Amino acid sequence: MKERAHLPLAAFLCLASVTLLAGCNATFKTAEVQPAGPAPNPPAGPPPTAGQGGSVTISPQYVALAPGQTLQFTATVTGGGQTQWSVDGVQGGNAAAGTVNGSGSYTAPSSITQSENVTVTVALAGSAQQNYATAAVAIIAPAEVVCPFDLGNPQVARYSLYLPAPGKMSVQFGTTTNYGLNTWQVPTPSANGGQVQTYVAGMLGQTLYHMRAQVTLDNGTTYNDADHTCQTGTPPATSPVTVTNSGGSTPQPGIEMWNTIQPASDSQAFATDLNGKVIWTYSYSHSSNDYIQGIQLLPSGNLLMVISYLSSITTGLSPSLISEVREIDLAGNTVNSLNVATLNQKLSAGNFRDAEGNVYQLGSFHHAVLPLPNGHLVVLATYIRQFSNLSRTTGPTTVIGDALVDVDQNFNPDWVWNTFDHLDITRRPMNFPDWTHSNGMLYSSDDHNLLLSIRHQNWIIKINFLDGAGSGAVMWRLGEGGDFKLVNATDPTDWFYAQHGLGYFTPNTTGVFRLGMMDNGNDRMFPTGSVFCKPYQPPSAQCYSTMPLLEMNETNMTATMIVHYVPPPTYFSFFGGNAEKLGNDDTEVNFCAAGKGAIVQELNPQASQVVWQATTPSADQFHVYRLPSLYPGVQW
Repeated sequence: MKERAHLPLAAFLCLASVTLLAGCNATFKTAEVQPAGPAPNPPAGPPPTAGQGGSVTISPQYVALAPGQTLQFTATVTGGGQTQWSVDGVQGGNAAAGTVNGSGSYTAPSSITQSENVTVTVALAGSAQQNYATAAVAIIAPAEVVCPFDLGNPQVARYSLYLPAPGKMSVQFGTTTNYGLNTWQVPTPSANGGQVQTYVAGMLGQTLYHMRAQVTLDNGTTYNDADHTCQTGTPPATSPVTVTNSGGSTPQPGIEMWNTIQPASDSQAFATDLNGKVIWTYSYSHSSNDYIQGIQLLPSGNLLMVISYLSSITTGLSPSLISEVREIDLAGNTVNSLNVATLNQKLSAGNFRDAEGNVYQLGSFHHAVLPLPNGHLVVLATYIRQFSNLSRTTGPTTVIGDALVDVDQNFNPDWVWNTFDHLDITRRPMNFPDWTHSNGMLYSSDDHNLLLSIRHQNWIIKINFLDGAGSGAVMWRLGEGGDFKLVNATDPTDWFYAQHGLGYFTPNTTGVFRLGMMDNGNDRMFPTGSVFCKPYQPPSAQCYSTMPLLEMNETNMTATMIVHYVPPPTYFSFFGGNAEKLGNDDTEVNFCAAGKGAIVQELNPQASQVVWQATTPSADQFHVYRLPSLYPGVQW
């Protein structure tokens, strides 16, 4: 078979002009720079007759077909004359390019080795000007589908389709040919088209699925691939999820992403539908001391996470422990990663030093990584200093603080900050010498600064960052003993303590804006003094967790309590959890270590009604997130 032309966009547009006089001069090339196919030529016909005129148009102008598929073209002639039909310059066509009869019925070749473009031409026989019109036909070979049992992930398939012209592909999938779910659209790799590949994820285990590609070419042509089937496998063990709906309200659509901390034998990252059925898992080689700490969906369609050991551990560490920021695809393949040893080498090579002149050497990554709009990442790591004569201590003391490092797309550091240079070492409300134990970050898109949640200080601070050009100065401190006045609540009791999982609840992030979070409450301060609540201790009137929603006013320096959700004391969660505003204005709040596992609730905007609830009775979670789907911009 001769090699078929794969049209660049300019040629694809040129071929299908409504009326072409003397043709187009477009060049036809393949996506892999294969030899060009023949340029469209008008078919041979009888010699022109002097004075004979007229024009012809063709419809449709663009079309995509499967091998062997037939399409009826329509020629409209103005001024009279007989028509002749050809394919790639051959009157009537042939088996390689497809055939067309005298009435314009075109049949694509029954077998092709790769998707290709052909040109169907209709010409006026005997025309003095050889008037003709062309249609561009993309013939798309069936997709290659690699089912889960061949891929390594029991609930993910790989779908690949070669497009001979620029466009996008998504995949419909479901348990019947009605499908029901969609992946996102993936574009061709170049302006000439090429191989498009996507992972199909979000399927139940041990289930037969149907799937087919939906293609939209840049010229507006649409095409549906043939139906394919895939049998999913058995997913690894995950925390059993129990779901209840309350009050008759409809929860925000989407999926739930779980991040299990205990037991270590369960898959640490998995997704369920809103009925609690597992639709995706991530398994990786690790020890029982390595934990996934947060997992988030990136605009690229990949997932970003921190994998590391507990940040409070500084001695007796095995060299095999993981301390890594890792990006994976939906099949679980590592796409990119940065380990702490590599970053320490780069910090040393770049001569990054703290305020005392020490070259930065980080302990471990932990709790969070923050992707920025410019493609950089801010990583959170332990930073350790030795002290010999600290107040209220005896002898040498190893103090665990925190450092933030901004790294570019190649993981090169360009800005470093640490808690020792900017906070008071004598302020020690909880768990000293694990002094700060930061656990979350937010980026302010309005002023390009950072918020850092510092659990062991019971503070959220704002840092002058300015996308890596900032001074690092602490702009304010939010929490008990900080810079804001608490309004519409009781100070100090209703401040947050040992908090986790903060999130913006308004589009704006400076001036007057709202913050929500999980207030774990471990060392809550009352007017009579502070109380330290131990893990898994029996519930009491003083050991409880809440979800506060605060309206911040950076001008007046006030923090006004808008919503203060206080569940029963049995929900006390000594670590983990997060709060996020959902698309329907509900709030999801997670009490991730509530004595007997995690309790996740969707609350109405006033936090007066539980709309949806899920529990993992036998497992503690770090965070739990409501995502629209496993694909950016796609709502399930």
